[in-house]
Amino acid sequence: MSASADGGQRLPADARGQQLVRTLGLTDIVMVGIAAMIGGAIFVLTGPAIGLAGSAVIIALVINGIITLFTAMVYAELGSAMPEAGGGYLWIREGLPRPNAFISGWMAWFAHIVAGSLYAVGFGAFAHSLLQLGNLLPAEPLFGIFPYDKLIAVASVTAFTYVNVKGTSETGKAGNVITLAQLGAIVVIIGFGFWGLQNNPGWEQEFSEQLLPLGLGGMVAAMGLMFIAFEGYEVIVQTGEEVRNPKRNIPRAIFISLAVVVSLYCLMAFVALSATQAPEGMQAWQFIKEGEELGISKAVDLFMPYGGLVVLGGGIVSTLAALNATTFSSARVALAMGRNYNLPHRLSAIHPKNRTPYVATVVSGIIMAIMAYSLPLNDIALAAGVIFLLLFTQVNVAVITIRRIYGDKLDYGFKTPLFPLIPIIGIVLKLGLALYLLVTQPLSWGITVLWILVGFVLYRMYTFKKEVEHYAPIVTTEGTRERRGYRILLLFSPENPDRLAKYAIRFAKEAAGEVNVLRIITVPEQTPLSAGAAFAESAGRAFGSLEAVFEKEGVLNHYLVRISHDATEAMLATIEEQKINLLVADLETIRRNKKLLTLATCDIIAISAEDDELVLEPEHMQVQEDLEPHPVPAQEKKNMVVIYDGGAHSNLVLKITSWLEHAGRFKVDLVSVSKKDSEVEGSVAMKQDYLSQLGVDLTEVRMSTSVQESAANLFSAIDLYGPDVVLMSASVGRHGVFDSPQMLQMIRQLHCPVIIARDFGIPGVYRATSLMKRMLRQ
Repeated sequence: MSASADGGQRLPADARGQQLVRTLGLTDIVMVGIAAMIGGAIFVLTGPAIGLAGSAVIIALVINGIITLFTAMVYAELGSAMPEAGGGYLWIREGLPRPNAFISGWMAWFAHIVAGSLYAVGFGAFAHSLLQLGNLLPAEPLFGIFPYDKLIAVASVTAFTYVNVKGTSETGKAGNVITLAQLGAIVVIIGFGFWGLQNNPGWEQEFSEQLLPLGLGGMVAAMGLMFIAFEGYEVIVQTGEEVRNPKRNIPRAIFISLAVVVSLYCLMAFVALSATQAPEGMQAWQFIKEGEELGISKAVDLFMPYGGLVVLGGGIVSTLAALNATTFSSARVALAMGRNYNLPHRLSAIHPKNRTPYVATVVSGIIMAIMAYSLPLNDIALAAGVIFLLLFTQVNVAVITIRRIYGDKLDYGFKTPLFPLIPIIGIVLKLGLALYLLVTQPLSWGITVLWILVGFVLYRMYTFKKEVEHYAPIVTTEGTRERRGYRILLLFSPENPDRLAKYAIRFAKEAAGEVNVLRIITVPEQTPLSAGAAFAESAGRAFGSLEAVFEKEGVLNHYLVRISHDATEAMLATIEEQKINLLVADLETIRRNKKLLTLATCDIIAISAEDDELVLEPEHMQVQEDLEPHPVPAQEKKNMVVIYDGGAHSNLVLKITSWLEHAGRFKVDLVSVSKKDSEVEGSVAMKQDYLSQLGVDLTEVRMSTSVQESAANLFSAIDLYGPDVVLMSASVGRHGVFDSPQMLQMIRQLHCPVIIARDFGIPGVYRATSLMKRMLRQ
């Protein structure tokens, strides 16, 4: 991936003529963020929050703002470096393995539409109440069937769908006008509140007596109720492809809108508590609590003329502003998914005149209107909060892997400080809040899980096939229909096709598995993939010599030829499509491809072996197939040195060790690695019985915090054995192998084949479980 001159990212080849237009400025997207964050929540949710936390609601709001800031910084970083429609979905696609991208997009699209439906229903209820006050509409449904508030909700969705189809500039102007009206109403209420507290002597007692009337639990409950109101940065980043100078403007918009919104919420809560003269025997927070969702309206009515009507009007314009923002954002998520064939590609169509994603906007608007009219949104809305929290968790993980994959290749306008501590804190906080909702609102999780399951079934049955057909189609395939449970993928190299085949054969025999050989025809991005089909026949013929080797060894095999603009995407697609368990590839291929190393959902064996003359099969395979195996004399056995550190990849190291040792051609020597000034981890001792059965010698080497010193210590320990082959983990102690020049130099100095094992696992899980085990032992 490379950044374009305007700060945008490289789009799919067939989407480049379908780009959106950069017409939005900093003010426009700040207004989008404010509209999405405030919604109607400042008038509707602040009252119940005060009822839970009392005057400590201000502390709860400030803490929520701080918690939100952790993930907001991640959004600011990625929004400045990868400013495209799609936001969190796009970054998860770049930073996490399949099917995370589709599931995140599927969840995000649903959550944005649900949020928009809620705002439409809220507007319908506010507007209907106002029209009833003026005797302009009756309370009874139209024709006794159609509720007026629902009809108004559908009409509002229709109106903003039209505005969003008409043009981004029109959307921004409409949003700015409505948001300014919203802010005007809020500022007027706050102004009257400060005037009113002058006539309310003793208002300070609201903040000095019973700070936490319902205890700490009440404040935590208030935080949970109000938290989701501050997540508008997900809407801001959806403007990435339509904002001018996104590198600068997206981070600024996120931080400005967050600061404004937190301040407004705190000020609204402050004036409601301090300016309200509650009836005798009650405190202001108790009076507001009794009003529930109308608590703020009743409080404002006490210190401001026509306060209830102003709140009602403010609620109307606030829900309209939020509806405009979510209509915009839901269409951008659908657009991005359509571009990547995760939803029907037609959704990526751009209007030739208006330069808007009109199909995605109309489809999202139709679903939003149906939801607003017919579904029990109060129940479904509970799931939207969980979905956003899970989405933010994935984005926090993705920013860590994106930094690892791309390093300084991306052009950042903002970089998260204290990295990776900030996103890790974001992960913990978002997951914690999601689990809190599991306890307090289990239905929210039930709806979320159901929606994810529906998406996963859709992905496996339709979406993934369409995506692969477009990005990395198979043009040639050979082999029997018989399949095995354990599947090995071998990357084909035309220069030396059978160099790594013997390793794949040995592993397949031991695991009773099969070998899938993949050849990729890479086509330049400006060239249609169909142009590569001309090379398919010659590519298939190149498998001839390799096929003979597999047939001689009796190993089930399959051959695949793919055409792609991106070889890594073809590999990743094959791993998922063929349900690969183990990838066997050259060390240089793996170490230079951080994306493959990070996103591959299988174990990886990287082999450094330029002049490899090792024989891996038992003796009888080299003489006559019908003879019994001949044990190799001890003096003729080759030395296999295994580096073992008890870390995340060690189980795979032991598995590969046993697979190679079973050939009877190797004497195994074990170099046990431990951290400097610490005892050897219990994992080595736990494997001692297993190792003794192999007849291994055990040597210990201490690792230093210095990678240079550690590499030197390892080389000395290995070199003592005169190794013929070395087997090691992808990380030794604290030092990674693939990204360490010192470790790679040490491997080159060994002058023998080196096998590096990387066990697939969810990032961070091994460290977390290891830490938990140590704590339990203590």
